[in-house]
Amino acid sequence: MGAGLVGVLIGGVAVALASQSGVGAADPDRARIEGIVRDYILAHPEIIPEAVQLLQDRQLAQAIDGNRAAYETPFAGAWAGAEDGDVVLVEFFDYACGFCRQSNPDIDRLLAEDDKLKVVWRELPVLGPDSQVAAEASLAAAREGDFREFHETLFSLGRPTAANIAEAKAAVGVTTIVPAAEARAEIDKNYELARAVNATGTPTFVVGDQVLQGAVGYDALKQAIAEARAAE
Repeated sequence: MGAGLVGVLIGGVAVALASQSGVGAADPDRARIEGIVRDYILAHPEIIPEAVQLLQDRQLAQAIDGNRAAYETPFAGAWAGAEDGDVVLVEFFDYACGFCRQSNPDIDRLLAEDDKLKVVWRELPVLGPDSQVAAEASLAAAREGDFREFHETLFSLGRPTAANIAEAKAAVGVTTIVPAAEARAEIDKNYELARAVNATGTPTFVVGDQVLQGAVGYDALKQAIAEARAAE
């Protein structure tokens, strides 16, 4: 870790300790506190990764809390479970993402077991033009109230080729077309929300104040839901 990071940690801890002790910025005790903190960190450098992770977690929590309604409010019918669920699990996904397909049974199991859970899906078509077309069709299915059936059908057909998208729409009966500007605005918003929590790809899950990246599996999602519920 660089000297700059150590300096940030020292300054941050020193400010917290000084504030608790009633020490002002110009007080000579401030330098003494900073010296104590510096010596401790240099003697125990193993705490630096933990401190960095804690800082990142707090920043993510602030990003989520500052815009929670935007994360948890679905586009039309792109949700399942309890309408007024006490915990909302948000998934950013792409129809071309194999890990998203892999996560579907975990989501289904969680919904079947937890009648207080709400799941919200957010389109994040990062894997090419076919993903974009699939996202637009998915928004149309959500507008018609057929999101989950379309979601499961298209994933079951494999990659979102033009033929598979057309087949899924026909199977579900999707005939609506969401205006291009409206679809673009929704997807752009999802990109902004994903960037705010440092999403690196799909799937990315947001639950409570936590962000889980990738196909983390049933157990990790269930634990995050339990922690979000306990924090209420």
